[in-house]
Amino acid sequence: MNKYIFLLIAMISSVEMADAQSQIAFKVSFSEPQAHYADVEMQLSGNKKDFIDVKMPVWAPGSYLVREFSKNVEGFTAKGTDNSSLPVQKLNKNTWRVNTGGKSAVRVSYRVYAFEISVRTSFIDESHAFLSPTGIFMYVDGQVRQPSTVTIEPYKSWKKVSTGLEPVKGKTNTFYAADFDILYDSPIEVGNQDVFEFQAAGVRHEVAMYGGGNYDKTRLQADMARIVEEETAVFGENPNKHYVFIVHNYQSSGGGLEHLNSTVLGASRLNYNTEKGYKGFLGLVAHEYFHLWNVKRLRPIALGPFDYSNENYTTDLWVAEGFTAYYDNLMLRRTNAYTPEKYLDVLCEDITIVENQPGSKVQPVTESSFDAWIKYYRPNENSKNTTISYYNKGALLGAILDLEILNATKGEKGLDDVMKAMYDEYYKKQKRGYTSAEFKAMAEKISGLSLDNFYKDYVNGTAPLNYNVHLGHAGLTLVNENEGKNAASVGVVTALKEGRLVVTTVLRGGAGWTSGVNVNDEIIAADGYRTAAQVDLDKILASKRAGEKLSLLVARDGLMKTIEVTLTADNTGKFHIEGDKNASPEQLLVRKKWLKL
Repeated sequence: MNKYIFLLIAMISSVEMADAQSQIAFKVSFSEPQAHYADVEMQLSGNKKDFIDVKMPVWAPGSYLVREFSKNVEGFTAKGTDNSSLPVQKLNKNTWRVNTGGKSAVRVSYRVYAFEISVRTSFIDESHAFLSPTGIFMYVDGQVRQPSTVTIEPYKSWKKVSTGLEPVKGKTNTFYAADFDILYDSPIEVGNQDVFEFQAAGVRHEVAMYGGGNYDKTRLQADMARIVEEETAVFGENPNKHYVFIVHNYQSSGGGLEHLNSTVLGASRLNYNTEKGYKGFLGLVAHEYFHLWNVKRLRPIALGPFDYSNENYTTDLWVAEGFTAYYDNLMLRRTNAYTPEKYLDVLCEDITIVENQPGSKVQPVTESSFDAWIKYYRPNENSKNTTISYYNKGALLGAILDLEILNATKGEKGLDDVMKAMYDEYYKKQKRGYTSAEFKAMAEKISGLSLDNFYKDYVNGTAPLNYNVHLGHAGLTLVNENEGKNAASVGVVTALKEGRLVVTTVLRGGAGWTSGVNVNDEIIAADGYRTAAQVDLDKILASKRAGEKLSLLVARDGLMKTIEVTLTADNTGKFHIEGDKNASPEQLLVRKKWLKL
């Protein structure tokens, strides 16, 4: 009997909760775009509560930093259908309580200041509006599962709206989101962007270019389509019907942010006709598009459903971001944008970063992932000594794991098979995120290997990566061109600031570290010779050897100070990868499978 009473109470509670849900419609207009403002109206109907708590997210998924978007909100008001003002109380930094007095319909209005250029923050001026949704749209506390509509009222001469949101039939510039996770994953570009399309993997792709540039549409359509096809082949399906690339072209820009069926890319408008610039853009396309699967659908269990008011912690960004960073360059190889030799050179760039950063011996990549909120996105002068990027090291772990699987299965399987199996099992079948243990178990199942040492040493530990063991499976060798040299080093990183040679980092264990050189010291002279730039210091060091003395004259806080430095050997690595001319057929098979020869 008690069981049935409990079920009845639960059913009644569920109905009451459903009745209490609001119907939500947004309208965004731009009365003063030149002053960088969006005017937002939030219509709430179907309310049956005495108050509604309305919240602004504090972060944007994919960018692991609390950005306090509510700092840009002003003029928050609420009115009933009779236009009467309703009392509003701010409860905390990102929550406003509207006392409805039992009114079923409420109109919330507020303005958002948007003047930060990045792929994760909104920006508005007289030429266009880029709306990053977590910094524009508020949600009703406890109702992130509710659907909503968004109507955009473009400013004067603005003619186009580009977004991954589904349009509402019969309503101009009105779009629908099934819940707030989808709304917050759907950036919006409003203006007169140059729009072109291409078809790939059975999906219509829209490219919305803002800011002009020397890009070749025909070339981009072909090359971007090849990337889409190759990445879709990894997972066996493309889950979208429509995908949008929003590209912001500035004098100097970069970076990207992934979304469910769109991405935002930053690019330098005049770099498309240079080899480095164009391939760099394609690499960015490959990275963000791969996220369509890896992280947006195949995700660590902590990354969804999201808590938009607090940090969402995971130790697996080395997979979510790092493996994506591995695949972005690999996709340029698979589409022949990179030659095999060029791909190996690019891989060496990640090796150089990891090997030349003292923090790689301090911070495990799992900790790097977990502490992204306070370390990766908030670097300081000591970060090189204490941290390592889950992008760079994660990419190398992806390459190592790929080579290990290829070797263990005689080229029959690779990391592709792990990624597809994980996608099928946890996104398609179980419809949830994966745990660290589940990812490890799947990789072991596919490879037939025990990955206990891989995880103990490389993932959860800081043991040196044994590149030549892993590259050796493909008959390749990593060569450090600086090995055996006895070049002298002060062990500091410098920069020219207003014509002054200033120390920006003191590297752990180096000569400057042990001799007491400080960040912000201005190096005025070395051994009595003026050092106006790093090249001057390098010339003096060229005649020195490790163990010798160097007298530095520095200015610190307005005082002159002489520091006697005992120079250490420069252990900065410079790497390239060579092929073994006597590689075995088994090694050549792994190389062929890995590099798609």
